[in-house]
Amino acid sequence: MRARILGALTDIPADAWDALHDGRNPFVAHAFLAGMEAHGCVRASLGWMPCHLGLFDGDGADAGTLVAAAPGYRKRNSHGEFVFDHAWAHAYAQHGLSYYPKWLGAVPYSPVTGPRLLARDAASRRALVAAIVAFVRESGWSSAHVDFHREDEADAFDADWIPRIDVQYHWENRGAWRDFDAFLAAMDHKHRKNIRQERAKLARHGVRFRVVHGDEASDADLDAMHGFYLQTFAEYGNTPAITRGFLRHLADAMPRALVLVLADLDGATIAGALCLRGADTLYGRYWGATRLVPGLHFETCYYQGIDYCLREGLQRFEPGAQGEHKLARGFLPTCVHSRHWIGEPEFADAIRQWCAEESHSVRRYMAALASHTPFRDEHAREEHA
Repeated sequence: MRARILGALTDIPADAWDALHDGRNPFVAHAFLAGMEAHGCVRASLGWMPCHLGLFDGDGADAGTLVAAAPGYRKRNSHGEFVFDHAWAHAYAQHGLSYYPKWLGAVPYSPVTGPRLLARDAASRRALVAAIVAFVRESGWSSAHVDFHREDEADAFDADWIPRIDVQYHWENRGAWRDFDAFLAAMDHKHRKNIRQERAKLARHGVRFRVVHGDEASDADLDAMHGFYLQTFAEYGNTPAITRGFLRHLADAMPRALVLVLADLDGATIAGALCLRGADTLYGRYWGATRLVPGLHFETCYYQGIDYCLREGLQRFEPGAQGEHKLARGFLPTCVHSRHWIGEPEFADAIRQWCAEESHSVRRYMAALASHTPFRDEHAREEHA
């Protein structure tokens, strides 16, 4: 097998790339990743340079068959990753070393667990990891990182790759709930009452919701959603990366994967949440609003998503990174994973120890959260069995 670095995903035919994954996670689809490049979401000015790695079975003049691939990027900063290594970069700088550039295997701006080592078999997956290390060594870069990989990919990494964990809050239909009322019935009285009151207050303001897929979204809907996204980023002082052209691309190329939750009031769309739909999971990504209405954020970003999952028969809803407030609304703590290869041995030893201590703290934190589930005691025991 021969390794090749791909400076654009369009260097690989879509059918060859998509044959390496099961299609259940929309973020690794060729249409999604290539669309980010084509529509300016991934660019050098934002610190993201496409650097995908492919393994090909073939020799000589034959380009060969793609047998494994990893979506990858040459990074000159750590923005938009959600696995925070700024302290590592600072330590490198203190010792007169350059942490950047580094190689990152991830989906840009997406703290979403999914396949990162796309391969036809376990041997190809291990060969892909070895090729990543060989490329980073040859390039003289500091490190390689694979963020939000699936647990079943862990065996592909050897002992030189440092494991790291974090916690997110995910909703899962473990109770085989048929509708929102059944979901609430599994909660204790306090949390069930609070959610009903939140939803009732919003309804009294006259806010109405629409859920539209990409092939149902009008240009006005896409304009509104992109405006909400820009406003949210401006409010937090962040640089937006998602372009209006990319939203139109998603609506056209992945029409049933794009899901918009739109809130209307007095004839205007005042808020929205952008989600992507996988085979059994809804992924919440961005939200924004032009008017402040009590309960609008929770309804748009959480309750409408749960409702959608229950109607559509989806098992999981991942609304994004962080946020303890999600726990009271039925999103339970879930462990997410990353792996890190560090070229400098002394730094690797220090970071390995740091990650081990961090992992201990994260697991202790998750154990503490388990005692604050909003579900009734008997349901909580079932959830964490």
